Amino acid sequence: MPVYVQEDSIPKPNLAPPNAVDYDTTLWTEITTRDSVVIDLRYATTDNFTTSQIYPCGRCFLRPSVATRLLQLNRKIIKEKNYQFKLYDCYRPRPAQQRLWDQHPNPTHVTHPSKGSMHNRGAAVDLTLVSISSGQVLDMGTDFDFFGREARLDYIGHTDSIQSNRIYLQKLMEDAGFKSIKSEWWHYSLSGQGSALSSWEWQCPD
Repeated sequence: MPVYVQEDSIPKPNLAPPNAVDYDTTLWTEITTRDSVVIDLRYATTDNFTTSQIYPCGRCFLRPSVATRLLQLNRKIIKEKNYQFKLYDCYRPRPAQQRLWDQHPNPTHVTHPSKGSMHNRGAAVDLTLVSISSGQVLDMGTDFDFFGREARLDYIGHTDSIQSNRIYLQKLMEDAGFKSIKSEWWHYSLSGQGSALSSWEWQCPD
């Protein structure tokens, strides 16, 4: 059964200094490398399956309750395993969802913008695990956004080591209330937060 925690009992994630905050902190929390995670937002680059840049710059935002729970887990794996999260995607504005769809209009891989996804709600994150001691990403069998059957959680053709890495990540996330999807080992969302679809887009540094 998922383990839920009271948000007011969890230390809040680090925020930028007050004079640097350029977003509504009641609606969003920005996760940065100061939170001891690796940020690799692929859609802010051309290093993604579309080979096009979807975001003008890479900033990771989530709804505050989602960010709080995610960073609680990051502290847990640092302490217990000397691992940290590597984040590939966080909140995705609906205009960016449209750009993604325009590049790859396939509902098997990309949610249609009219429907929206948990990413568009700020309640989903795409991630993996990194060994802090070696700096290496743990082997999950495929890269992020790989659309073959090897990316499925129920694929059984991987080595024991890969399966162990996937099972650890899945159990970690699901025990904290996040939900997985069978087709993408990297995708986890936190439902029941009452978060609406959003078109808000963040600013880029000068």
